[in-house]
Amino acid sequence: MSEFIQRTPQQWLMHLEHLCLQHARGLPQQQKTDEEWLGIGFRLGDLQLVVPLDEVEEILVPPALSRVPRTKSWVCGIANVRGNLMPIMDLQGYLYDRLPSLNRRSRILVVNHSDVYTGLVVDAVLGLKHFRIDERVDDLPGTESRTREYMTHSFRSGDTLWGVFSMHSLAETPQFLQAAI
Repeated sequence: MSEFIQRTPQQWLMHLEHLCLQHARGLPQQQKTDEEWLGIGFRLGDLQLVVPLDEVEEILVPPALSRVPRTKSWVCGIANVRGNLMPIMDLQGYLYDRLPSLNRRSRILVVNHSDVYTGLVVDAVLGLKHFRIDERVDDLPGTESRTREYMTHSFRSGDTLWGVFSMHSLAETPQFLQAAI
C-alpha cells in the first residue's frame, strides 16, 4: 500500500503507461484479400443492375416534383434539392418508352457528370454490392438492346447476373440530353 502513496500523479501515470505497454498486444496483421469491385445495386423492371459507386452522387427518396411542359414522357419533372433545381428522369421510361411510375419503393440515383446534373428514377435500390474481380463475366442480362448499350459487363453472384450500368455513358448520350418535345 505504501507504494501507491509515495508516487506523484506524474509517476503514477508513467507507471500505468509502462504496464499498458508491457501487456499490450500488437494489431492484427492485415491479410491480403481478393480485390473487390463496389457498386450500388438497383432494380429496373426484372433486371438486377449495378452502377459503379463513383458514378452516383447520392440516393434520394422521390421529392416533390413540378411538371415541366413540352418535355418527353420520361421526364418526371423538376425538383428543388437543397436549393438546386434538378431534373428528374424516369430511367425505365427513357429506355423502354413507358410512362413514368413513381411508387413508395422508387428511388432516385443522382448523377453529376459532364455538366449533366440529374436524378434518375429506378424501381428500387438494393444497397451496396461487393463483387470479387473473378466474378466478372462478359454476358449481359436482359434482351433489350436499349439497356445493353449502357452496360459494360456483368458480375455473376450465385444465380444472379448483375449488369454493370454506366450512368456516365447515359449522361453523354445525345438522345438522353434531348428531353424537350
